[in-house]
Amino acid sequence: MAKKDDRIIVTMACGDCKRRNYTTMKNKRNDAERISLSKYCRWCRSHTEHKETKK
Repeated sequence: MAKKDDRIIVTMACGDCKRRNYTTMKNKRNDAERISLSKYCRWCRSHTEHKETKK
């Protein structure tokens, strides 16, 4: 059975308006630093860079 301790839930915030729009999971062993993804922000109405935030 796989261990669930390596995967954590992270919150993603828009780079432009700073709203927290998305949550996703990441493996903290493989991705130790903060992740950033291009996601759609419905308040900016465009695809922007979303970065991992602290809880």
